[in-house]
Amino acid sequence: MTLNTILQTLIFGVFVGSIYGIVAVGLGLVFGTMGILNVAHGDLLMVGGYIGFWLVTLTGMDPFLSLLIVGPLMFLVGMLLNRLLYRRVIRLGGETKTKNSLLISFGLVLILQQSAILLWTGDERTIETSYSGQSYIAGGLIFPYTRLANLAIGILVIVLLHLFLHRTYFGKAIRAAADDWEAAILAGIDIQRVYMVAFALGTALAGIAGTLVAVNYGLGPTIGLSWTLKALIVVVLAGTSSVTGAFPAGILLGVIEAISTLVIDPAYREVVGLVIFVLILLLRPQGLFGKAERGLA
Repeated sequence: MTLNTILQTLIFGVFVGSIYGIVAVGLGLVFGTMGILNVAHGDLLMVGGYIGFWLVTLTGMDPFLSLLIVGPLMFLVGMLLNRLLYRRVIRLGGETKTKNSLLISFGLVLILQQSAILLWTGDERTIETSYSGQSYIAGGLIFPYTRLANLAIGILVIVLLHLFLHRTYFGKAIRAAADDWEAAILAGIDIQRVYMVAFALGTALAGIAGTLVAVNYGLGPTIGLSWTLKALIVVVLAGTSSVTGAFPAGILLGVIEAISTLVIDPAYREVVGLVIFVLILLLRPQGLFGKAERGLA
């Protein structure tokens, strides 16, 4: 095993992990703010991927440029879903809210999957670009252009999200609601509007991730569950109170999975993530970047 092989593996681990991170950020934002686990997150990613695919196919638009349309459209989808499905559930407390939100999410998974099959069939689709397969080579190491673009977009998304959460009124209101929703109401914050924005933003991030997944992995109606599980592992690794920490945690998971393929059969790479998931829950339940108390970091 050469040094170049190890470095190339690490590089691809970073690229894969950057997608994990983007997928997980939206899930972590919704869970950290609203206290609900949206198991339909991966299927919303699938919907965003199909929107990006058809924008590219029908208009010839660059897939990364299409994110400027996919993001806002999925934001509106998130607002609609919150209004129709989650608005009343969020008023419930404790276990009742958790159980009802999970049931609604599972129902949404079935609806989105079956709708995607009816509309677009079960065939796998991939977004192709004029530079797909092209790479920048330096020192014998390969840097595919599409993967570099994913990493750059991921960093940009995290920076913008951090600025939104810490510099804008709605961002600060989301953090306040995550810390203590009752105190936020007493401070005059419209908690329902804040939850709507948080859920819509999480949905938009899922849609953006979906387009990136379609460029690099492929797209099908049943991909949602696997990406929800991957996002959940990253959220637990980062800590449910650390939204922006999900991105570096995703990169860390991608690197660990990539390194594992050097010593074990690549077929068992997915098992590595599940082992990390269990270990984090047992040894550090607040995650690597989270805090023990509730609230967004």
